[in-house]
Order: sequence, then C-alpha cells, then structure tokens
Amino acid sequence: MDGLYVFLTGPALWITFIIFIGGLILRLAYLFGLSRERDRVFYNHMSFSWAMKSILHWLIPWGSVSLRLQPVFSLVFFVFHVCLLGVPLFLLAHNMLWEEAFGFGLWSLPDVWADILTVILIGCAIFLFVRRLVRLEVRILTTLWDYTVLVLTTLPFVTGFLAYHQQGPYEVMLLLHVVFAEILLIVIPFSKLGHIILFFFTRAFIGFEMGGRRGARPW
Repeated sequence: MDGLYVFLTGPALWITFIIFIGGLILRLAYLFGLSRERDRVFYNHMSFSWAMKSILHWLIPWGSVSLRLQPVFSLVFFVFHVCLLGVPLFLLAHNMLWEEAFGFGLWSLPDVWADILTVILIGCAIFLFVRRLVRLEVRILTTLWDYTVLVLTTLPFVTGFLAYHQQGPYEVMLLLHVVFAEILLIVIPFSKLGHIILFFFTRAFIGFEMGGRRGARPW
C-alpha cells in the first residue's frame, strides 16, 4: 500500500501534470489555429475592453441576463466553482506537499473552513445532478458522459473528506482520493471541463463579435 501511494504521489503525479498542462496547451493551440482558419473575422474586431467586459459579467452571479433568469442555479453554479478551485489550491495538506516538493506554498485555509467548503461543494454537486434529472430542457441535452464528469469532479472531494475524518479504511480512501484527483486532471483537457481555460477565450471572442463589431452587450 505504501509503495502504491509513493508511486501515485510521485511518477504518476508528474505524468498527470504533464498530460494536464500539455493537453490544455495542445487544445488551445489547435483551437487557435482552427479559429484563424475559419473565423478570421473575429480578429478584425479585437477589443480588449469588450473582451474583459464579456468575461467579467459571466464571472459574477447574476452578471448576465441569462443567469439572472435562473438566480438559484446561478448562485449554486458560482459557489460550486469557487469551492472547486479554492479547496484544492488552499488546503493545508496540499500546500504542505507543495512545500515539500518545490519549497513554496500558498496561503492555507483553516481545516474547519476547508471542511465547510467541501460539504458545500458536495451539496452543490447534488443540486446540479438532480437539476439535470428533473429539468426537462436540461435533461434532453444531458448525456451519460455529462453525469459521469460531474460525479468524477466530486469524487476527489468526497474521498478526501472521508480520508481526513478517517471514515472507512483510511489508506483506501487516501489512495482513492489521489487516483480520482489524477483521473480528473487527465480528463480535463479532453472534455467539457477544459472550459476552465477555454471559457476565457470563448467569452473574449463573443465580446469581439457582439461588442467590438456590433456594439451590443454580450451578457
């Protein structure tokens, strides 16, 4: 068990980061080349101010008309993403690993706050999952893979929470936590989860088209 943990947090983790970062770079390069070939008109109306306005209005709850039409979903969606990014980045245990590996770490959340945010994230994930099941207009657009991605996104938090509180076999939960986290990172560049990067380019391009070209608000 110890040998497996060392492998998962050593060579396997480095391979995961290489695939994660390399996959995102390759996907961005491919999409950029494709856009230069097929959508050159976008580059005729590039506007930094419209791009930033488009991005910022979609980064805050109720910042766009469509999000204001779904206020509860907008709030849950926003909180889900804040927890999704905040807990892994500012968890004390993770920062200790960064310190050990690279000699530096980020500011760390108190453990009690990390626990609270983890529980909130799991609650938000359940809400989003149920919403896909009960809202007809969402369900007809949802595939099995969409459900799988949502579950996969949540599993590292569930297993990490259980491992920290020693619920179930500790070593098994810890290994599952690492495995699910690495699988998630590998999947991100090749799935809809790539929007963690692509979102900013998509909103910027829509800002160019709607604002820079037509003078209309893209939010």
